[in-house]
Amino acid sequence: MEFVVEKGKEPHTECSTLILPALSIGNVGQLALDLLITSMGTEKVGYLDDPNILPCVGNDAFGPIPNGDLALPLEVYDSTSNKLTCVQQRSPVVKGMMVQFAQNLADFAVAAGMKHVVVLSSLDFGRWKKVDMSSGMPIHYLSSTNPDGSDDDCEKLGWKRLQEYSPSQRRWQHLSAVAEGNSVEEDSITFDDDLEEDDDYYASLPFAALFSCFKARGLKVTCLLCYCSEGDNIGDSYNLAEAACRVLGLRTSDRNANEVGGWVTPLSWKSVYGPPPDMWMF
Repeated sequence: MEFVVEKGKEPHTECSTLILPALSIGNVGQLALDLLITSMGTEKVGYLDDPNILPCVGNDAFGPIPNGDLALPLEVYDSTSNKLTCVQQRSPVVKGMMVQFAQNLADFAVAAGMKHVVVLSSLDFGRWKKVDMSSGMPIHYLSSTNPDGSDDDCEKLGWKRLQEYSPSQRRWQHLSAVAEGNSVEEDSITFDDDLEEDDDYYASLPFAALFSCFKARGLKVTCLLCYCSEGDNIGDSYNLAEAACRVLGLRTSDRNANEVGGWVTPLSWKSVYGPPPDMWMF
């Protein structure tokens, strides 16, 4: 993985927290990153080039007007006022290369001097065993702070540790071994998300590979997760972005936003469901 700095820009060494999405159902992690990038006064400083991610290109996603700047698969944004670095991922990883991609991202984080990594992702609502929405849609978390994935700070925020995380389960053990560079038969366990066993399902998702690889490099990792289904998940993305701010101790006043709730709506969201219907049809 190569970090290409934009002409005339330079990375900010004071940014010690990395936030990035793990692609999953509903794209909630990516949508949450859109909100953070547009609302935290970030500046695009470059992009990451990695052979394990599918190529894509598009128009400028953040504006404020679409001026023709190209958007690439992995872009890096810094918010010096909040000491954050955001990496937005717009295309999926090549099948079978998720662990290698996660290892490359972990190497980038270490080289950039990151101390804390926050991964935002989503889980299949159909896999949720004990549904409890009495206080709204809950945030689940997984942390490297303790061996069982728990974190006192996250518990104080009212979040629930991902109960399906078990370091002794075979797939989590496999991930840990590969992330630490141990010699493991790569084909012994596949990394597809269409698994019937719930224990295998959670550990097969991209967030699990990222968690294991960042942890193996000695970085503090916090995964923030929400259950969702395919469809309009903009509301879930607001909740996940808000959770990221809470875990980092950021306030509404830390955002460069004048809109209700302190968030700036990304330019690309204006066409997320296509143009409105032609009223001449009615």
